[in-house]
Amino acid sequence: MKIRELMTSMVFLGVALMTSAAGCSSDNEEDTIDKWASLVNENKQDAVVNGNTVTYGSHIYTIDESVSESVSVSFSNIPSGYTEFQAVYSALLGKSVEGTAAMIPMAMEIYARNNATGKKCIELLCGSENASTMIRSLQSKFQATSANDNDPYIQRYLPAALLKGAKPGNAYSPATPYTVEIAPSVNAPQGVTGGTDTFLYILTSGGWDTYQRQVEILQKNGSDYCTVYNCPSVYTQCQNIVGSWGGLR
Repeated sequence: MKIRELMTSMVFLGVALMTSAAGCSSDNEEDTIDKWASLVNENKQDAVVNGNTVTYGSHIYTIDESVSESVSVSFSNIPSGYTEFQAVYSALLGKSVEGTAAMIPMAMEIYARNNATGKKCIELLCGSENASTMIRSLQSKFQATSANDNDPYIQRYLPAALLKGAKPGNAYSPATPYTVEIAPSVNAPQGVTGGTDTFLYILTSGGWDTYQRQVEILQKNGSDYCTVYNCPSVYTQCQNIVGSWGGLR
């Protein structure tokens, strides 16, 4: 083969290899993108508070204390991104232990949709020093690859399991509006360095062996806002889904 022909063949071979590699990369990227990633955005709206309700655009979040012995936090949608999450936290939910607890499944769901955005939400909610443990666990639970669709350890529906009405038998489809029901723990609030640690239960509809997931909410002295102090029970393995999960809006 002449030198010019050999060089031409090598060029075509190189282009073919690059095209093939690019195709593989694209396929992998599609596999690893969460199905609900497109719901994440940072559109700026005003958070408007009216009593125990805050609205952000068309999204509505309400704290209901009318039921004896429990508090319900209902919301029409998962926050669209960090901008909305931070606004709702600052305007209303982050000012109470129950509202702060109710934002846990919101932060988990945002993390599943977009790791970088969700990480910011979890760090706001938990403080950077407490966020790392949750994030490490969620990284293994939310591997969004098609190859893991039948892996019982990959539980993309885990945030939904914390919402009222969601259980394995109905494919973790919660009631609407989405509701986090919260009850006081048998453990009394405890004074800790710099604040008060309050123990609460998130009441579930059957995703675990017990219907109570304990969380600890910290309110620092002199602060108007609460943070999540500890909550490993909310991201431990829940019961495997029956059917296909339809996602959250």
